[in-house]
Amino acid sequence: MANQPPQNLTVATTGASGAIFLKHLLLAVGRDQRVQTVNFIASDSALRVMAEELNVKGRSNLVGRILGFPGGRSSRKIQVQSNADIGANVASGSYPADAMIVIPCSVGTLARIANGVASHLIERAADVSLKEKRPLVLCVRETPLNKIHIRNMYRAADAGATVFPLIPAFYNGPASLDEMAREFAFRVLAHLGLPQPGAFRWKG
Repeated sequence: MANQPPQNLTVATTGASGAIFLKHLLLAVGRDQRVQTVNFIASDSALRVMAEELNVKGRSNLVGRILGFPGGRSSRKIQVQSNADIGANVASGSYPADAMIVIPCSVGTLARIANGVASHLIERAADVSLKEKRPLVLCVRETPLNKIHIRNMYRAADAGATVFPLIPAFYNGPASLDEMAREFAFRVLAHLGLPQPGAFRWKG
């Protein structure tokens, strides 16, 4: 866990199923006053998943439409970066990003991060997080896992990433998919030092 709550987050999403988890994480960081800046990156495959799972198509006003803002208005805090822009701010170690989350993280993205293949901004930003020893959380979504996936999770963890599989909790008795996804997003943020009001706490 980070020593101080991160103020500058990088949030990326890739082509694995589970866009609802991304939605609730963005909603949480959007209203969290401790977070000042969010750089958001979506891969081309993620755009296809969001079109199918959230009915959000294209790049125009992407964040506003993911979050369901009236008229698809944009977010001042959450800035969209192009995955093709390898020269974006988060591609440099001199940019003061505090932590990065990839949610959902496809096993293809996991493989590229674990093996240092950084031809797009998501992988480059993750590579920067590792080299600068900043928190990197990979919410891997795949099942069943083959040996290549498991080896790549080990490589990523050995390099300093946290592998945080996209496995929702049930002990809190979620009444809907939104509640389940929200609780998972809260768990990810708590891991980074950003506990959320309303998060479930096990009392034994």
